[in-house]
Amino acid sequence: MPGIRTSSGIIKAKTLDVRSVHHAAGSTPVGHAVIRLNENRRALLNEVDNAQFSWFHVKIAFVSGAGFFTDAYDIFAINIVSVMLGYLYGASAQGDFSTIPNRTLSTAQEVGIKIATPAGVLFGQLLFGWLGDVLGRKRIYGMELLIILVATFGQAMCAPSIAVSVIGVLIFWRFIMGLGIGGDYPISAVISSEFSSVYIRGRVMAAVFANQGWGQLSATLFSFIIISAYKHSFMNDTPSDVLRSIDQIWRLIVGLGCIPGAIALYFRLTIPETPRFTIDIERNIRQASRDLSFLLSESESYTVEPDAANQRIIARQATRSDFRSYFAKWENMKILIGTAYSWFALDTAFYGLGLNSSIILGAIGFGSPKKGLHPAAEIYQNLHNASLGNLVLSLAGLVPGYWASFVFIDRWGRKPIQFMGFATLTALFLVMGFAYDKLIASSGGRAMFVALYCLANFFENFGPNTTTFIIPGEVFPTRYRATAHGISAASGKLGAVVVQLAFQWLKDVGGENKFLNHILEIFAFFMFTGILSTMLIPETNQKTLEQLSNESQDDFIQPVPASCTSPNSPGFFDASGFQTAPIKLQPLESPRSPPTAYSLQGRRKGTSGSLTSHYASMSELSVSS
Repeated sequence: MPGIRTSSGIIKAKTLDVRSVHHAAGSTPVGHAVIRLNENRRALLNEVDNAQFSWFHVKIAFVSGAGFFTDAYDIFAINIVSVMLGYLYGASAQGDFSTIPNRTLSTAQEVGIKIATPAGVLFGQLLFGWLGDVLGRKRIYGMELLIILVATFGQAMCAPSIAVSVIGVLIFWRFIMGLGIGGDYPISAVISSEFSSVYIRGRVMAAVFANQGWGQLSATLFSFIIISAYKHSFMNDTPSDVLRSIDQIWRLIVGLGCIPGAIALYFRLTIPETPRFTIDIERNIRQASRDLSFLLSESESYTVEPDAANQRIIARQATRSDFRSYFAKWENMKILIGTAYSWFALDTAFYGLGLNSSIILGAIGFGSPKKGLHPAAEIYQNLHNASLGNLVLSLAGLVPGYWASFVFIDRWGRKPIQFMGFATLTALFLVMGFAYDKLIASSGGRAMFVALYCLANFFENFGPNTTTFIIPGEVFPTRYRATAHGISAASGKLGAVVVQLAFQWLKDVGGENKFLNHILEIFAFFMFTGILSTMLIPETNQKTLEQLSNESQDDFIQPVPASCTSPNSPGFFDASGFQTAPIKLQPLESPRSPPTAYSLQGRRKGTSGSLTSHYASMSELSVSS
């Protein structure tokens, strides 16, 4: 059996147990060619799995990570912005200037502002995850950033009118922004996963996701800086000018979210399609080899057999029947249940704390303003202390947790980190909940509560917040990887929506903020259930994506037996779950040119054909006899 020549050496062809191939084609050239095509596919994937770390991996981490930086900034900036919106547009906005420090958004307004983005994210993850598998990762990559940029600009420019309240307009734009943010999750995860080699895949994906921490930190840091810059206005200006300053501050904080997205947009539009999608979905081994050889700086020549004949093949394609068939198997469905519920459980606490940290810090009296201040000074102290408290939480817990995961993700594996995180969070929330009243009764106790809060943030990120993002991008086959990641991520955002609804109406049961201790205990329960759902997930560390797909790779591509194409034939071959595709055999030049340019619509320039026509060659990688 011939070997396959790649830059990593000659990979000896394995003997394939594909009796259906030999039954259909016997020892014909077609049967041997299909076997070689399977070998060529595996050889090309081997190039990706064993590639040395390069600047291209850095570029992938930067371009994908910039989107997550923008996502986190836009989501968590609302934490401090909602306080300012309460001062300006709260339900109790009537009255003189002295009442402003006590103005807040109504429960309905607070809920609308805080769940609009997670709700949009939920729909965006499902929609873009599906589109990523149907149209390709590259074809829609950048579209989600355009949506985010337009929606962020719309928020910064919205204003009240007679017909529509400013809160209503903000809710609309934050929902639209959520659609774009939702699209970023499955596409960025899958692109960073499919481009990465086995031994660095966890760190590349963790580095991408860690930008969420930098985004949260930047949101609190810029809030702190901008509020501090307006101190003179709060202390010296007239009441109307103070209100104008507050209005300018929140618009600046929100509008700054456009900058990182605008920087990353160009690079996203120029990233090539992932090799796995090009090979397994587009059936274009030629283009995948050309793209990969350029990206990995290879110089191999690729040859073909010019006398080979046109034939048809069958290979797994994403269809409704195939989707049902794949996930009807418990070994596959339990993984989807595990990834989806683990993300749901985690996000109940992550967004329950993350979007309400100002409320929690205020409830325990952390950084309360001095008494006797005039209203404008009291407003400044409230905003200053809230932004400073969030900055401390980010620096002490959020950012270090992401990078701890980066260090250990490829050493310990994904499951041990997720188990550890859920178990530690269960214990922390139990302590914070049951000891809540004692902790907030003294200054030392409040400091201890803040320390426990920081530890919870740390183990959310050095734990399930990182692993729930990584694992769904690894464990599913290429044709469903983005869709399944979108389903898992959307489950998480469902948890975020549910917890915001519950938090706003439960926190004041029995009095203002009197139910917070029980909310923390509820978080502990969900963290415990996360331990159980983690048992359904396999370990993905140091395994190829094909190994994790639970599908045989030896006979991934098969010929359509000429004698078995009629359902009435005795030897009819059941091709359900497969889609026939023509193999177009033609000479292949040496791939020394860069990946083919893409138009804005995502189709390669100079090519044509519908999405249902997939061309591949049986001889598009060099075969040494």
